[in-house]
Amino acid sequence: MRKFLILLFISTFTVPTSFAAPARKAAPRSYKGPVVSAPSTVKNSPLKQQMNQALALARSGQYEQASNSLFQLARRAELQAERPQLKYVLGLMLMEMKLNQVAAFQFVDVIRMGNNKYVKQAIEKLSIVADSLGDDTLLNYAVSKVDLNDFPEDKRDMLYFRIGEIKLKAREFPKAAELFSKVSARSRYYNQALFNRGLAELEGNQLDIASQIFQSLLAARDSAPVTDTNRVSAQIALARTLYQKQDWEGAIEAYSQIPRDHFLWHDSLFESSWAMLRAARFRSVLSNFHSLHSSYYEDFYIPESLLLRSIVYLYICKYDEMEKVLSLFESTYGPIRARIGDFIRANSDAMEYFSEIERGQQIKKSNKALSLRLPYNVVKSISEEGNVKRSLFYIKRLNDEKARIDLNPGYRSTPAGQYALKVINNRSRNAKLAVGDMTKAHLLNMRVELRDLYEQAGFIRYEMINGKKENLKMKLAGKDLTAAQIDDKIDRTFYVQNGYEYYPFQGEYWLDEIGNYHYLGKQSCE
Repeated sequence: MRKFLILLFISTFTVPTSFAAPARKAAPRSYKGPVVSAPSTVKNSPLKQQMNQALALARSGQYEQASNSLFQLARRAELQAERPQLKYVLGLMLMEMKLNQVAAFQFVDVIRMGNNKYVKQAIEKLSIVADSLGDDTLLNYAVSKVDLNDFPEDKRDMLYFRIGEIKLKAREFPKAAELFSKVSARSRYYNQALFNRGLAELEGNQLDIASQIFQSLLAARDSAPVTDTNRVSAQIALARTLYQKQDWEGAIEAYSQIPRDHFLWHDSLFESSWAMLRAARFRSVLSNFHSLHSSYYEDFYIPESLLLRSIVYLYICKYDEMEKVLSLFESTYGPIRARIGDFIRANSDAMEYFSEIERGQQIKKSNKALSLRLPYNVVKSISEEGNVKRSLFYIKRLNDEKARIDLNPGYRSTPAGQYALKVINNRSRNAKLAVGDMTKAHLLNMRVELRDLYEQAGFIRYEMINGKKENLKMKLAGKDLTAAQIDDKIDRTFYVQNGYEYYPFQGEYWLDEIGNYHYLGKQSCE
């Protein structure tokens, strides 16, 4: 979960992985694998005939019939010596049927058997199906068995990329950057690998290298639309790099290039507010907060933003506004904190936590008022965490495989079909339990975060009381300030030239739309 300290900004970011690889093309309906036949070691002629028939079905592209025959043959005790071949070809058939999870189990079995001529091919195929599923467990297992020298050259880019991801998660940043740099420019993984390399360099504090990488990505996407996610991700990553370099003005300018109609704009607006605070651009910060705290973004979980807003008011001695914001923080996030605590105390089963996330996903898709025991903004925030999002994608892939089997009742009733459903159901349940555990961990972190933020709110309120006391002393001494408007010396032409409409009035701010608020408050400090 992203954490922002109120007076000290954490300089590491969780960058969204948005350079998605293009969808894999459907395989042609003719088997292109190795031509295999029943080995001569099978002395029982009926079994040898059955193997030949099954392999002939495989070669002719009759994947369903072949998979069912191979599945049953692989369970025969008399064919133990031939089991690696049968399992491997069965996995190939299931891949052709787009049942990647079930296929993965066959390749894992072949690898575990060891000492057979199909191990290397099984590792290669397992890597491919694990990549398609996005299953970290399978990927880690496949990678642990891989010898790059044995891997086909045309598949190595995928392997470099996936091993790089594992190293990045393990915080082995130099090794991750090295692996990402090996992905060739012609690979479909290239843009994502380049982005991840920049992230690894950023996390490793190689800021100049990271900046160059993100700038090269931006240059490569220069002709893309301004809302292109690859382009926007590179732009926000560059802004974060500049922030980490403490180039506040450069970071502010980079953040300003994020288009308002992109889903990353809200994040960029909040992060740019920190840069503006560090650059002492208080009026600009408050302009941002009018957008961040508008009703349009009421579903976002950003408690620290209210405390940051109160600090800005403290800097300009706007104690009345500061009181309003602190009260808003307490009235908004106090109930949220209580509901999180109640939910954690009432539920110990991981499936209950997953069910809450699942209901939140249904609300997002259907926009119907379904009952949630947790606040929607909390569920939404957790659903967008990297590990949860990846696991939800994996569950969706499993649901897609189950739907393919359900839509084919003829195959569903076969022994292979029943086995496939059992595998998918078990993996789906385990994945849901894993999401439940992740959700509980994020809720526990949220509860701790809110406790810390409440403590900071208390310190801020103490500073507010001290400020009010000093202000009162000044008034009693006859040194109170005149009510001067910050923009008194700027006339209407300034706003017109900058694309604003101008309506003179007495108030704190004016607007024409989200993201275009302009603060006109009064400065109250001496």
